[in-house]
Amino acid sequence: MPRLLREINDRAALELLLTSGPLTRGQIGELTGLSKVTASQTLARLEERGLVEVAGEQAGGRGPNATLYGIVPSSAYVAGLDVGPESVTTAVADIRGRIVGEVTVALEGRDDPVALVHEAVVKACRSAKVALSRLRAVVIGTPGVVDPRTGDVRFSFDLPDWHEGVHEALARDLRREVKIENDVNLVAVAERTLGAARGVDDFVLLWVGRGIGLGVVLNGRLHRGRSGSAGEIGYLPVPGVPLAADVRAVPGRLPSLAGGLQSLVSAETVVGLAASYGFAGRSAAECVAAAVGAGERGTALLDDIAGRLALGVASVCVVLDPGLVVIAGEVGQAGGDALTTRIEEAVARICPVRPQVAASEVEGNPVLRGAVLEALEQAREEIFSA
Repeated sequence: MPRLLREINDRAALELLLTSGPLTRGQIGELTGLSKVTASQTLARLEERGLVEVAGEQAGGRGPNATLYGIVPSSAYVAGLDVGPESVTTAVADIRGRIVGEVTVALEGRDDPVALVHEAVVKACRSAKVALSRLRAVVIGTPGVVDPRTGDVRFSFDLPDWHEGVHEALARDLRREVKIENDVNLVAVAERTLGAARGVDDFVLLWVGRGIGLGVVLNGRLHRGRSGSAGEIGYLPVPGVPLAADVRAVPGRLPSLAGGLQSLVSAETVVGLAASYGFAGRSAAECVAAAVGAGERGTALLDDIAGRLALGVASVCVVLDPGLVVIAGEVGQAGGDALTTRIEEAVARICPVRPQVAASEVEGNPVLRGAVLEALEQAREEIFSA
């Protein structure tokens, strides 16, 4: 029992210092409910383990200044990766979550997942001046379906060489546990920690870009489904639109981009749709941003896009009834409030559920941010339970 109490006290102090540090011994005691003696003993143990260090002094009133304690940034490192069809971006972060190195490696025709990930991680560690052996956790975000039972990518149109056995091969190569996660799920993780879904336990995130995907968070946890296919909303049947199976054999068409909801709102479709309304751009984001900036002239295009997205959002809402729907990806980011307000109104017209619809607020690369956050959670849990 004394050992269990020590572990509980150590964990409480570490969690507090990670979220609110640096703090004085008195502040740690007050916020955790520990006595001064117990707080001192806890800090001594954490210092001995190399997890906590003196971070300065806090000026007070009478008497000497109080010593401030903080987490040792170098006590652990993690790596997060965003693997796409053209490049792999890797970020290395210290235990506090501060990015200390980031590198992008182009695929350039190479197709061996293990060699690519190894090169990307090694280069990122070199950039951060951190030994590969010091990484506590590695999380990889990829497009496609990731089987939660095996940890392998079960299907990814963009990454045909990621298949059964890659997960084990990566762990063997890097000599540590590796987690592969669907990229949209990681965006949802980032959104709940840093973005529009902060503190929300039940929400869905709709990613609208080259493809379309859904991240589902229920009771504060990602919902992946039995086979990892939860959120593959691009295949959702839509009246008047061919099914994916019906267009799969059409020459020149990409199976993952044809049929179902995907064919209505993919980035490629949005560019073509925008052109019909008189808006030209190199990307869907440029077209949508131009429509937003055009005021009244862009209303028809935004209404059309919102109506298409509302079909998918309404289908999700009548099944899950989430309190919040976050629109992410290049289309959602470019459309902002002008698009989300229209989606919310369109959903209310076609179903009895009216969720709050908001644009993503995560800055930078959301897949990478989510991968780092997921890796940090793993590393911190390992440290807390050590």
